[in-house]
Amino acid sequence: MGEVHIASVSVDEAWARLKSDARSVLIDVRTIAEWAYVGLPDLSTIGKRPVLVEWQGFPDDRLNTAFVERVTEALAPIGADRDSELFFICRSGQRSLKAAQAMAAAGFTRCRNVADGFEGPLDPNRHRGQLGGWKAKGLPWAQG
Repeated sequence: MGEVHIASVSVDEAWARLKSDARSVLIDVRTIAEWAYVGLPDLSTIGKRPVLVEWQGFPDDRLNTAFVERVTEALAPIGADRDSELFFICRSGQRSLKAAQAMAAAGFTRCRNVADGFEGPLDPNRHRGQLGGWKAKGLPWAQG
C-alpha cells in the first residue's frame, strides 16, 4: 500500500479552522523535551487544548509504536472522532506529515499536516522560529 496523500495547511489556516470548527483538533507530535523547553500552542482562547502524543522519543528517536492508539484514546473524551478535522504539528512539518499519514491509514478521514510546524524552517543563521511556523506567525503559545 502506498503512502496516503495528506493535505498541508498553513499555520494561519489551521488556526482559523481550529477556531471555526468545534470538533477540529490540533495534535502536537513533538517530544516531551520540545513541549517543555520550546513551548506549546496555546488554544485556551478558543476553549481547546492541543492533544500531545510523541511521534518518536527523545533522545533515541525511537518511533512510538502506540501512536495511533494513544491519539485515538485522547480524541474520544474531547468529542472528536474519525470524521473530525485533525491538524498535526511538529517542529517543522516532517514528523507531523508521517503522523497524519499513520492516522489516515487507520481510518481517520480528515488529517492535515501543518506546514512549517511550530518553529518553521532554519534561517540563514541556522535558527528556527524566524521564517515561518506557529511562533513566527504570532499565534498564541505558552512556555511548557
